[in-house]
Amino acid sequence: MPRRKLLCGNWKMHKTRSEASEFFHSFTKRLGNLSDVTRTVDVGFGVSATLFDTCLTGVHGSGVKILAQNCHFEAQGAFTGEISVPQVLDAKLSGSIIGHSERRQYYNETDEFVGKKWNALAKASLLPIVCVGETRQERESGKTFDVVKTQIEQSLKQVSADARDKDFVIAYEPVWAIGTGLTATPDQAEEVHKFIRDLLSGAFGPERAQAIQILYGGSMNAANCKELLSKPNIDGGLVGGASLKAEDFALMVQTAKDLS
Repeated sequence: MPRRKLLCGNWKMHKTRSEASEFFHSFTKRLGNLSDVTRTVDVGFGVSATLFDTCLTGVHGSGVKILAQNCHFEAQGAFTGEISVPQVLDAKLSGSIIGHSERRQYYNETDEFVGKKWNALAKASLLPIVCVGETRQERESGKTFDVVKTQIEQSLKQVSADARDKDFVIAYEPVWAIGTGLTATPDQAEEVHKFIRDLLSGAFGPERAQAIQILYGGSMNAANCKELLSKPNIDGGLVGGASLKAEDFALMVQTAKDLS
């Protein structure tokens, strides 16, 4: 069975509630019935905590996923400013993005932390979108595969056997291509995606690895998404700037639908 395409917007620290509401009004108007779209393509949005209810209302009954952009691995405690997995579950979200390069860079998140979050989300039957990727310096030094391998393997050490059986998504995001306007060529991206799938095959077996969605997360937009999504191991995108504009993201979702 072919893997479904998944396009997940990452809104980062953007949009007020009124702006989010207007986005979904426009997004739905451009795509039509979102329930028809999600019959063949997976669609999600990682949004700020202030927008959870607004976004859930905007996609109600459509099958579109609303996710947190980060979470903590402890169920509760003195962690000011954090959101726990039980809170993500209680908010009726589908899961959370974890390990984004901005979290790693600005907040010193380690592979161990990412793995603990992965474990907590999976145990709650929530979807972890696990981000991995190399910096420009690491790519130019020929360390791309080593970096990605280490990030996945070290995170997996924190994931229990029962949690490993739950669904997850990997998002490959070359750090040098995030918000820079630079994009890995489709062949460069495919090469790393194929490496990740082979790595997952070793960890989970070939059959399971073939079912796991691997997203590209480096400046995917309406202009380049068709070529990227046409590659055999690129199953979708974790989309930043282009997901903030309803017209652009609707075009990308339609492209994914047409390729499905």
